[in-house]
Amino acid sequence: MIKKKIRHIQRYRDIVYAFTKYGFGLVMKELGLLELLSVPKRVFIEGNQSLNSRTTGERIRMFLEELGPTFVKIGQIASTRPDIIPAEILQELVKLQDNVSLFSFDEVKRIIEEELADSLENSFLEFSETPVAAASIGQVHHAVLLTGERVAVKVQRPNIMSVIETDLEILQDLARLAENRIDWVERYQIRTIVEELSRSLREELDYENEGRNAEKIAKQFSKDSKINIPKVYWVYTTKKILTMEFIDGIKLNEIEKLHQEGYNTKEIGEKVVHAIFHQILIDGFFHGDPHPGNIVALPGQVIAFMDFGMVGRITPEMRSHIASFVIALMRKNTADVVRAITSMGLVPEDVNVKQLHSDVDKLREKYLDVPFSQMSVGTAVNELFSVACRHKITIPTDLTILGKTLLTLEGTVEKLNHEISILAVAEPFGKQLLMDRFKPKNMAEFAWSNFSEYGNILHEFPKTIKDFTSVMSKGKMQIEISTPEIDPVLNKLNRISNRLSFSIILLSFSIILVGIIIGASLSGQTSILLYKLPVIEIGFGIAAALFLLLLYSIFRSGRF
Repeated sequence: MIKKKIRHIQRYRDIVYAFTKYGFGLVMKELGLLELLSVPKRVFIEGNQSLNSRTTGERIRMFLEELGPTFVKIGQIASTRPDIIPAEILQELVKLQDNVSLFSFDEVKRIIEEELADSLENSFLEFSETPVAAASIGQVHHAVLLTGERVAVKVQRPNIMSVIETDLEILQDLARLAENRIDWVERYQIRTIVEELSRSLREELDYENEGRNAEKIAKQFSKDSKINIPKVYWVYTTKKILTMEFIDGIKLNEIEKLHQEGYNTKEIGEKVVHAIFHQILIDGFFHGDPHPGNIVALPGQVIAFMDFGMVGRITPEMRSHIASFVIALMRKNTADVVRAITSMGLVPEDVNVKQLHSDVDKLREKYLDVPFSQMSVGTAVNELFSVACRHKITIPTDLTILGKTLLTLEGTVEKLNHEISILAVAEPFGKQLLMDRFKPKNMAEFAWSNFSEYGNILHEFPKTIKDFTSVMSKGKMQIEISTPEIDPVLNKLNRISNRLSFSIILLSFSIILVGIIIGASLSGQTSILLYKLPVIEIGFGIAAALFLLLLYSIFRSGRF
């Protein structure tokens, strides 16, 4: 580890120098790195003075761009986290550009031949020396396969893997050091955030992973002739090379060209929105960066998606919560919005529910008089994530990608036609998901999963009691409950025990009733009278009433 740090000492110095130059030298000073790495004091003074007129967000963006590909990509990924990054900084992060130079065709040829273990001439009939696009991680060339198919070949920048790994290692070291020395760094879990961003960046470096993402999304639209996902040519694809079908269309940011070619931009915009919400709410796997440069229009009002390095994943349970959230937004119901947001994230036990309701109410009032067709779902989601952040409600990463996706989607659609309402397109999906909850099959699966869970609890109960008594007998039991926490805990335990008792009584009653029915059937009786009362009919009535009461209590609790 020490040898690694010595080997990377110049890169450490570059990063610390950039921190200082752009006005963040105090952080480096608190970490003790200015003296350790011999950063001149004039840099500390001049850096602060020359950038006084710049906002914090601008200085962060300039800092990231100066340090190169790793930091630019981390900034771009960080722009998907409105739950932890202030809005004024996010506005600058979304401006981050891949201002990189092209690498030579000789390097392109060398990488392809190393990866494919064959010459370029034996792999491709034609290969353009000039790239059609370039980014911080790689660049794209047009080519023709030996079989005649036109393809786009994405080639990873030479040595970019080692450069990125070095930078990520240094960032993680700095995060660990900062957590040990600066209180607020630990409070905001900077180390966890750095690790999460690093994981996302490593996924983008694997082109095979991007190819698999493309194929998953292609399966979602296999029966839709109006959505095109480029084919992946796996024979010519590795971790450093991605070969896909070449899509020759008009990018959605070329509005004038779309109009000149006779495209209906409103129809295209609605198709894009419909496609994204289909991915999010039906399949739970979606394109994470639907900006206009990643979507093209093809003849016949067909749209094609490209660049699948960033994707989001939503579990079935989370999709259900999102559906509830969409409907709650539509109805502008504070209680339902709070219920949806608490279901989406990990709510701390000490959350101030009253204050949370108040903050969501303020947000609701902001949109109270806004027509449904003019509501910005992306902005609303991100503002809600900001509320969650203030209350220390942890939002899963994929949901923050969802927020960024919706915001990007709205920007794309707005340019195509400002009359398109994303919420209006999303509403049928939300309603369908809510209806799906109450389908007999889904209700049966839910009931069975709960039954299995209770079964496991009962199975483990004797062992748990044995372990508990063993700990008690050894005098190792420690209970720490502060006075304000006793009542909520007891109330929750009472509710759990009451519901379990109610369920057991209902089950017992049902077993007795079934026994009476079987007995009546064996004896040939159609009904059984007890004190001239029809036992079976009354039993059915009571069972039905109990069953409906149980369902009502579950639905009312919002935990279905």
